[in-house]
Parts: sequence; structure tokens; C-alpha cells
Amino acid sequence: MTTPVDDAARLRRWRLVLGSEAQESCGGLNGPEQEMDQALSALYDQDGQGLAADRRAGRGGSAPKVARWLGDIRKYFPSSVVQVLQKDALERLNLRDMLLQPEMLQNVQPNVHLVANLMALSHVIPAGTKDTARMVVRQVVDELMKRMEEPMRSAVTGALDRSQRNRRPRLAEIDWHRTIRANLRHWQPTHRTVIPETLHGYGRKARRPQREVVLCIDQSGSMANSVVYASIFGGVMASLPAVSTKLVVFDTAVVDMTEQLDDPVDLLFGVQLGGGTDINGAVAYCQSLIREPRNTIFVLISDLYEGGVEQQLQRRAAELVDSGVQFVTLLALSDEGAPAYDHALAAKLAALGVPSFACTPDAFPGLMAAAIRRDDINAWAAGQGMVTSAKGR
Repeated sequence: MTTPVDDAARLRRWRLVLGSEAQESCGGLNGPEQEMDQALSALYDQDGQGLAADRRAGRGGSAPKVARWLGDIRKYFPSSVVQVLQKDALERLNLRDMLLQPEMLQNVQPNVHLVANLMALSHVIPAGTKDTARMVVRQVVDELMKRMEEPMRSAVTGALDRSQRNRRPRLAEIDWHRTIRANLRHWQPTHRTVIPETLHGYGRKARRPQREVVLCIDQSGSMANSVVYASIFGGVMASLPAVSTKLVVFDTAVVDMTEQLDDPVDLLFGVQLGGGTDINGAVAYCQSLIREPRNTIFVLISDLYEGGVEQQLQRRAAELVDSGVQFVTLLALSDEGAPAYDHALAAKLAALGVPSFACTPDAFPGLMAAAIRRDDINAWAAGQGMVTSAKGR
């Protein structure tokens, strides 16, 4: 049974959801709730005219109002809601030009969407704003690294082939867990110890990487979030000696960003979002980088809207698969939900043995581990609740 207090709180929530038009039916608001309503009305009432009213006078007149609004929403709403409101403001009011001002960037809550916009504006950001922009991007990269580095490192190192073992290992090479398990029958109760009759050790430290990973990323505007996440994962993998990682971005041109993998911020500011798409040209370049096909994992991150020669792309995909390369297409690497992509081309690639599906950042380490183990990627994706475009051969 609800109380009058519960009913009043419910009406106030509905009033916030429905806006000023619900004033008569739901009642008015007071205090912080009224200020929350003003912040929402500035963006959503009449297509955000509350924020956009001063824009006709130029950026100088409107920037203070937007900066105050950015501060207000951070005061009244949780960070997850703030990110949605900021994204809506950028899209509904076309405020991207205001991100060129340091005072604006200082008030915005850093997130992946903001990084994507700064990447798109990187070549026109004024000198006075560049340091602030890099600081914002660095903050997002650092937060994502804290969240993703350890899962990625653990998944990859745990899946790497460490089967090159010997029975006469040096002390530093002994696999203690495997040695103890193998000698439990030699437990000596009196001495409370296990006599290691058989030693199990790892092989000598490899002189070359055990796996080669090539990340090939579509840098068209719709793939911006995927570029951010892939750059961070690429940086983590590049730090692992047992994995040789290359990162390539493309539109109609191909740019090898491998040398920037040690600093994802530099990498992201080197990306040029937008432009056309030549997937075939990008795959051709990546194909030239592959030295050991059977030890190579090739991840194409693209929505597959091909502007190049599709038949040649299919031929190259077949060549890569036949050579032993593990070829996977990620239609998106983000939390954005179901992506838009070329279903027909995805199905054709899947028929050649190239599974295509969207992947969240949290699931990506598991994907790489499955690829390193040479698991069935279609089966792995199905186990994660992901829907692949079609069954591979």
C-alpha cells in the first residue's frame, strides 16, 4: 500500500520525465528538482533552444551558458546519465565547435564519445586548446586502461602456447603448479613435502613471439568508439613480449600506426576519422605484413560498407583463411548495441570462414584468448550470446 509521500514522489518523477507540459497534471517542482528540470529543459524542450538561443551571436556568447549547463548536469545527475546528456547535446545542437574552447573541455565529463569528437577535431583544434584536449583524452585512456589492461593481459598470457616443456628445467623454468600436481603421489607425510620425481618446466624463453596479431580498423566516423577501444587493447598486447602486435587504420588510405602503440593518446590524435572506405586495400596491406600465417590472428574491425573492390576483398579473405590465418571481423568494438553493417558482405565472408559479429570491450579479451587457443570462434561467440552473421565453412 502506497503512502501519500510515495505518491507525491512518483508524481515528481513523472513531472521530470514529461517536462513542463505535465505541470498541471503532476504538479510543480521545488529546490534541486526544479534545477534538474531546468537543466533537462535547456536541452530537450524545443530542441534545446535554451542552450542554443545565444548561438546566433557566435560561439563567444553561447559558450558560458553551455559551460554552466555542463556543470549543472554533473551536479544533479550520476555519471552514466551525464554521458547520455552530453552525447545528446553534441548531436542535437551541433555543439562540436564549442569543444575547441578550453573552458568547455574543462567542464565536460570525459568519456569515449567525447574522445571520438576530439579525434574528429584533432586537426582543427586551436593551439590554446590542444593541451586541454590531450589532458581530457589522457584521462579517458587511463580510466579504460585501469579497467581493461589486467583482463586483457591475463586472457592473452593464459592462452598462449606454453607447451614447449622440458623434463630438465632450470630453477627459473620450473612450472611449479604442474610439477606439484604430477608428483602428489610422492607426498611424504613425515617430512610434509612432495618429492618431485619428475620436473615439469617451460621451454627456453622464446626468441620470437608466439603469436602475431594484426588489428585493422575502419576509421570512418561510425567506427569512432571502436577505434578508441581497439587502440587501448592494441597497446596492451604490444606490451606483451610473446605477442607481436600491429595496428593499421584505414579509410580510402591505409596508415600503419604500429609505432604509436606505446602511447594510445598519440595514436588517437593521429587517427583521421571520416572519409571513404577501401577495405580491400587495407586487407591487402595487412596481408603483406603477415609472415607466419598459422601463428597469425587478423582482426578486421569494420561495418563492411566497402567502397573498394568487393570481389578482390573476398578473394583475399579466402587466401588468408586457406593459408591458416585466423581471420575475424568485428562489426563494432563498443557498448553501443546492435551496429549497422553490410549484412550481405558479412554473410559472404562468413561463408569463406571469416565469422562476423559485434563485440563488447569486456568480451574482447576472451575473444583473443579463444583465437590464440584456436578455438572455434563461431562456437565461442555463440557461447557469449553473440550472433554471428552466418556459419563459416
